[in-house]
Amino acid sequence: MAELNSAPAKGGSRSVRNRAAVRVDLTAMVDLAFLLITFFMLTTTLQKNEALALAMPDKSSPNDISDGVGASRTITVCLGKNSQALWYMGMADAPLTEPQVVDYSKMGLRKAILNKRSQVMAQTGRDLIVLVKPSDHSIYDNLVTTIDELNIARVDRYAIVDISSKDVDLLKQHHAY
Repeated sequence: MAELNSAPAKGGSRSVRNRAAVRVDLTAMVDLAFLLITFFMLTTTLQKNEALALAMPDKSSPNDISDGVGASRTITVCLGKNSQALWYMGMADAPLTEPQVVDYSKMGLRKAILNKRSQVMAQTGRDLIVLVKPSDHSIYDNLVTTIDELNIARVDRYAIVDISSKDVDLLKQHHAY
């Protein structure tokens, strides 16, 4: 039982009066405190997990390419080691631009994506398409950072695809693998 006892005051030269000891029972207050703690613990909602929306191509017509995706509006980003990314326009067989290695900390990837997005919009009037290819030496945080950079740059069309051997060779040539 929880209680609060008060000792009677001891007087000096005054007349001695018998005071009853004050006793306050705190059992009800302790019970109430635990009930409130339990109530708030059970009714509190934690932060909800947020899922990234993922759009996949329609499997009903695999050979129908009505969009006409060209290499002139496709940028490939290969994720390498030490938080570096290699990007180029087009495909690995015949890149339209010289592959360049950028760093995430200096906003090099964001700047490249924004520049190429504005160039593609001016030339073709259509959106930029980004292919993200993580290598064996990249880490998950680099992939998340790349997708964040794509969302900041307002790139709506991107895909995470497997890296090819030609892309690995490009990464090795630029010391990013």
